[in-house]
Order: sequence, then C-alpha cells, then structure tokens
Amino acid sequence: MKRLETFTYKHKTLITKFIVSSEVFPGVVCDVYLHPETKERDLGVIYIESGKKTKPQKVLTGQETIEGYISGKGRLIILKPNGEKLVFEVSPETEGFSHTIEVGDIMQWQSDENLVVFEICYPPYQDGRFENLEDVTLNL
Repeated sequence: MKRLETFTYKHKTLITKFIVSSEVFPGVVCDVYLHPETKERDLGVIYIESGKKTKPQKVLTGQETIEGYISGKGRLIILKPNGEKLVFEVSPETEGFSHTIEVGDIMQWQSDENLVVFEICYPPYQDGRFENLEDVTLNL
C-alpha cells in the first residue's frame, strides 16, 4: 500500500502527512493522515479485503464525517436514527462517490472486491468520535 503525499477532495488538493497504519478489524487496515497545512481535518484511507467489512460504527461527535470511494467494489450501509437504511453500491462506475454521515448515524463498509475507501473527519479524529457496535449487523 503506497503512502499518499497529497489527497484531493472536491477539487481541493492538500498535502498529507502519514501518521500510522493499523489493522482495525481482521481484513481491515486503516492508514491515518493529517493535513499539516490546515490542521482542520484528518484523513483515513481504509483497505478492506474481499468479503470483509468494517465494524458498524455509530457517529457520536464531530462537525462533519465524510465517507468516500477510492477503488474496488462493495457498499456503504447507513442506518439513520429513525430506522431508515441507505445502501450505496460502489464500484469503478461510481468513482467520485462520497456521502456525509451525520451524528447519530450507524455506518458500515462491506467489500465484494478489495475495497479502498476514505474517511475525512472535521475536526480531526479523537477517541470517542465513533462507537464500535459489536452486536449490530447491517444487512441488505
């Protein structure tokens, strides 16, 4: 996995500084980057092996959390507090896809073919932003 030097989102390119890479769940690795020139957001690039998925996470805090597609094939599932379920299928045909996740939403990425996605957090991520939900499965 090549480290990023820059990242472009909505036609704005920022320098990235690699912080750490960690396996957050079996088959799911997250590379964390900061944008040193702005310090207003951070970036996670998440690599999800075929057939694997992220843990369902509930967004607890933050001004803005953006989930987006880079490569591969899979889906982003979002469960709204009112019970509404949103399913976004992603593949090379949906290049440029991103979606803002709201506080209170539960989200999960599921991979069909080696999925690579991004997560932008405003302000930068701090512990307590998300709650990992062990007993929730977001099925289609």
